[in-house]
Amino acid sequence: MREQTKQSFIKGATILTVVSLTVRVISTLYKLPLFNILDSPGRGAFQTTYNVFGLILALSTAGIPVALSRLVSSANAKGDTTLVRRYFSVALPAFSIVGVIAMLVMFFFAEDLAELLGGPLAAPGIMVLAPATFFSCIISVYRGYAQGHENMIPTAISQIFEVTCKVVIGIAVALWLVSLNYSSDIVSAGAITGVTVGLGLCIPLLIFYNRKINRSHPSHINTNKAEPPRRLHILKQIVKVSIPITLSASFMAAMGLVDNAIILHRLQSALGYTQIEASAAWGVYALGFSLFTIPQAIAVPISITIIPAIAAALARKQYLQANAIMQTSLKLVNLVAMPAAFILMTLSKPLLIALYDYDLQFASTMLTLLGAASFFVCLQFITSSILQANGHERVALITFPIGAAVRFVVVYVLSGNPNIAVIASPIGTLICFIIISMLNLAFIKVRVKQLTKLRSVFIKPLICSLIMGLVGFAAYTGVRQLGYGTLGTGQVATIFYLFIALIVCALVYIVFVIFTKVITKEDLAHVPKGEKIARLLRVR
Repeated sequence: MREQTKQSFIKGATILTVVSLTVRVISTLYKLPLFNILDSPGRGAFQTTYNVFGLILALSTAGIPVALSRLVSSANAKGDTTLVRRYFSVALPAFSIVGVIAMLVMFFFAEDLAELLGGPLAAPGIMVLAPATFFSCIISVYRGYAQGHENMIPTAISQIFEVTCKVVIGIAVALWLVSLNYSSDIVSAGAITGVTVGLGLCIPLLIFYNRKINRSHPSHINTNKAEPPRRLHILKQIVKVSIPITLSASFMAAMGLVDNAIILHRLQSALGYTQIEASAAWGVYALGFSLFTIPQAIAVPISITIIPAIAAALARKQYLQANAIMQTSLKLVNLVAMPAAFILMTLSKPLLIALYDYDLQFASTMLTLLGAASFFVCLQFITSSILQANGHERVALITFPIGAAVRFVVVYVLSGNPNIAVIASPIGTLICFIIISMLNLAFIKVRVKQLTKLRSVFIKPLICSLIMGLVGFAAYTGVRQLGYGTLGTGQVATIFYLFIALIVCALVYIVFVIFTKVITKEDLAHVPKGEKIARLLRVR
């Protein structure tokens, strides 16, 4: 049972990680033509719109899938299929009402929200995204229910479907509006229509998968003969678990939103920027932000899958199994998030040139800082999930406000300095998530007694990533100097130099990971085709 549970966790994490990476890459590629279609004020409006959407989405949906997956997984482990079904039947109508309220707030107060942030150009986009909050509430219930059964396929398929609609519909509408000579705020709003449409179309897909899950887990096979709790009691259970998680997720979204407002207002009041100039500067920040979110494609799916896996192990009192899952999840995140962070830090300038043909010094500086922050954001995700799975979800209500308070002070003070300006945002982000992740680790050390070997999962991945980053930067610099006379330094040449550097990074990292024995044969045994990979790489 212990190996089966761990394999189930690894399988789910692998599925969601592959899909999440695909979704992030598609989303980044989506922004390449989109950000070339939009001018700088349009990019600023686009980023502000997403910050508003992120906060309202977090308030209305963030805690639902985590709470449901944990409760459903625990009930499943005890064989109580009747209670499993009742969790879903209570959650769906309750959170549909929450979705309606969130949708109405976004639609009717779009101008007020945009004005409050100092970005009135974002108002049309906020209105377009209003129905997406309602759809997201429904989707969260279906995804959380499936994840509670340790079935990540519905989440994975719906994410792919959603991002495909976002890209195809969003770019098509944006190009159409540009051809009609609409202003940048309307074009930005049009580019977001794909998100709303994609989410709406995901619902029938998730209903189909929900029926498949119920057929494979019939309610009459119930080994727990106790009378299930009343619906009001179940709703209280879901709310009790989801509220701390929702508040902690809302802190993240709110930090981005307040950050947005502080920067835009300070640029105008302290540095004399016009509204258009401030939005344009924020649009440059959006270029680096799209790359900053890519490492999270690893941390988020692992964070999702460990919650039901740990909850099930703890419900069966399999404490060694719970410890193994936590240890493996931390190692997996470090093995991917650390090298990704070093690549963003050391190759920030060529990445921006290759993707956007953009060579502003402060843009690459921001991406370097965001690269460092990306690791600590990933670490925050996984440590928060470990605490949530162990029933310590309220810890985030302590760590997040502390990090947020420091971030806002840093951003407010530094954004008034003309030599720093927008760069204040990534500086604040880095400091904030260092504080949150370190506090989370301290709480884990004290509260989660099963997890004892924390140091071993950090040191070796850090050494391998640091060496990889230095060698990768040296490789890019060397190839660029060799090709300067023939290929030049334009975008196409930069893509070639960067491609060579990334191949060197990958090879160096694989060699050092094997040499330092960070990954063992036992680790690979739980990965699809892991035994073949172990033989190929000669991992023992």
